Amino acid sequence: MTVLVRDLRPDDAADVAAFAHVRHLALPFILWTPEAVVHHLAHTHPDARSRSLVAEEDGETVGTAQIGLVHDSPEPGQAYLNVYVHPDRVRRGAGGLLVRTAEEYLAGEGATKLFAWVLDEPANLAFAERHGYARRRSAHFLRLDLANSALPSPPPLPEGVELRTAADFADDPRPMFELDAETLADEPSDVDIEFTDYEAWLAQTWRHPLLDRELTTVAVADGRPVAFSVAYTDGGTRYSTAMTGTVRSHRGRGLAKLTKTDSLRRARAAGYTRAYTGNDTDNGPMLAVNKWLGYEVCATEVRYVRELG
Repeated sequence: MTVLVRDLRPDDAADVAAFAHVRHLALPFILWTPEAVVHHLAHTHPDARSRSLVAEEDGETVGTAQIGLVHDSPEPGQAYLNVYVHPDRVRRGAGGLLVRTAEEYLAGEGATKLFAWVLDEPANLAFAERHGYARRRSAHFLRLDLANSALPSPPPLPEGVELRTAADFADDPRPMFELDAETLADEPSDVDIEFTDYEAWLAQTWRHPLLDRELTTVAVADGRPVAFSVAYTDGGTRYSTAMTGTVRSHRGRGLAKLTKTDSLRRARAAGYTRAYTGNDTDNGPMLAVNKWLGYEVCATEVRYVRELG
């Protein structure tokens, strides 16, 4: 059995499909399609020095990695690597070879601190720690049986607030960019990001193939978007909340609960049967909202970091 690591071939449909399939098997709680794989490769900022790696065992794709620099952080030298191996092909060398290849490349690009997400399973955590990574924080994946759950009624609309969809901003998405930038700045994170490049946001986020603008609910007040629940869909039966956030000036009004409830109810009416979301384990307010909606924790990820040099 021979394991080798190479770059993903984005023009090879079979190669991309195999990459997406392995990643889905290893982490089924995040939507990932071949179109999303190609989009990531094509539209990640050049300064990120991003690569998607494939581990092959005797010609079969058995592992994947997505790696790059956090180019939009004010602190230089930060990077990410997320490695996923086919559940039936673990402990055969693919994961270790992907990590070594990724670390060598990122170090050569000037990385001094590497961040990785690892599923909270004993073998995975031991693997990360053997490779010199230290535990930071954790986050839950949550799942909702959208077809059979009794979703609660939406909370009443606060005075001066109306609900719209992201599709309503198709002619001028900049207000959505400004909302995304402000709410992202308050998201729990190990890395500070300066979210200022509108053109990059249009390419990476607004035109993402998984983004469902019709099912993304936006709360509008004072003439601008002030809260949203961003919907991703896979073109089949699965729906995922990519982000739920409210600007600081309008927090405490129940807008996160309102927008997420509205989006979920419309997703169910559109035929989606499974819903996923995720929260940091110490994000009590959003965990409470998701429990109220009927979500249940289905897995946990742990954030790991390794200092180089």
